[in-house]
Amino acid sequence: MTQVEKKNIVRSRMTRIPKRTRVLLVILVMILLPMLLGVLDNRLVFATYTIETDEVTQPVRFVMLSDLHSKRYGDGQTDLLRMIDEADPDAILLVGDVCDHWDARDVAGELLLGITKKYPCFGVSGNHEYWSGKSEEIQAYYESFGVQVLEAASSTFEVNGQSIQICGITDADAPCYSDMTLTSAEQMNLLAPATQNGDFSILLAHRPELFEMYSTYEFDLVLSGHAHGGQWRIPGLINGVAAPSQGWFPRYAGGWYEENGTVMIVGRGLANNAGLIPRFFNPPEVVVIDIVPQE
Repeated sequence: MTQVEKKNIVRSRMTRIPKRTRVLLVILVMILLPMLLGVLDNRLVFATYTIETDEVTQPVRFVMLSDLHSKRYGDGQTDLLRMIDEADPDAILLVGDVCDHWDARDVAGELLLGITKKYPCFGVSGNHEYWSGKSEEIQAYYESFGVQVLEAASSTFEVNGQSIQICGITDADAPCYSDMTLTSAEQMNLLAPATQNGDFSILLAHRPELFEMYSTYEFDLVLSGHAHGGQWRIPGLINGVAAPSQGWFPRYAGGWYEENGTVMIVGRGLANNAGLIPRFFNPPEVVVIDIVPQE
C-alpha cells in the first residue's frame, strides 16, 4: 500500500465522524478547557473577613499571611507586595512557614523587607521553620527585619487610639526558645492574662487542629495556617481533601470557624506547590481581616 493510499484511508476514517458529533466535541472542549484552567488557577486572591466587636471603637485592618514556603511572587515579591499595599492594613500578622528552609531564607527576606518598611509586623514559627534545623537562626533573621516574633508572648498594638492584644505560640512541633521547653498548652497558660484586660485579643498559632484547646481560653480571634486549604477542594461540597496533621477531609482546612465564643480564621496559604501536589480550586490567598465596632 502506498503512502497516498494510507493517507486516503485515514482521511476517509476522519470523514466518518458526523459533523454534529464534531461540533459537540468542539463545544465540549470549549467548556472543559476554561473549567480546567479554573481548577488549576494559582493566581493570588484576597480572602476577606469582617468581625464585629464592642471591644473596638474604630475599624482596624490586618493582613494575615501563612505558608509562603519560600515561594516567590514576581521579582522581589512585587506581585505579593502589590496586593498587600492594595489592602492597606494597619499591621501584618505572619502565622508560620514563611521560610521553608535556611538556604531559601532570602526569598522570604524579600517579602519581609517589603512589608516591614511600611507596616508593623508580628509573627510566630511554623513547623517548617523548626524542621529546618535552623529555627533560632530563622527567628533572628525575621527579627533583623523588624518582625516581632511572639513565642509564648504577647504584645500590645496601639492603633487608632485603641489597644489590640496580639499573642503568639511557637509551633506544636517546636520547643519554645526560652530557658525551658514549653508545650502548646503551657504556652497558652502563660498568655491567658492577656485576654483579661478588655482589649480585643488575637492569638497567632500555626496549627488549626488545636482549635478546641485554643477556644477554652478567652481569645476573641485565632489565626492559623498549616492546612494549605486541604490542597484539593470542590467549592460548596468539599472544603479540603487532605491537610498536614489532620489527614483526609480535614475539619479545619480553611475559612471561618467558631467555638466557645472564639472565632478562628484559617488561611489557605501562599505556596502553590505546583511542582509537587497541584492545588485544585484552591488558589493561594492573602487574608484580609477587618475588626469593626459592633453596630
